[in-house]
Amino acid sequence: MHNTMENNEAEKGIKLNFSSMINYAAKSIVSKTIIKKESGNISLFAFDQNEGLSEHAAPFDAIVQIVEGKAEIIIGGTTNFLEKGESIIMPAHISHAVRAIEPFKMLLIMIKSQ
Repeated sequence: MHNTMENNEAEKGIKLNFSSMINYAAKSIVSKTIIKKESGNISLFAFDQNEGLSEHAAPFDAIVQIVEGKAEIIIGGTTNFLEKGESIIMPAHISHAVRAIEPFKMLLIMIKSQ
């Protein structure tokens, strides 16, 4: 189950704490938009344990930054285990999937190319 908290951008010009900006929901994935522009998006996600995004591909590169917890991110069939403070680039057009090993929060930065 996927819940969207807000579609509005986060307030600008103030200090942000990504860890406290979003809360977990039982058996769900919660998302919050930080910035949404034609050139790309930054979104914050909170995954409850064992929740995930099934295998899919995107037309643009994306960077995942783990804010807290631990996640399994599979890119092109290769499994990667990430925890707080670690990041990975998911290349455009390459299949990837995400699963929460434990409840985790991540920042997703997607850069669109022309």
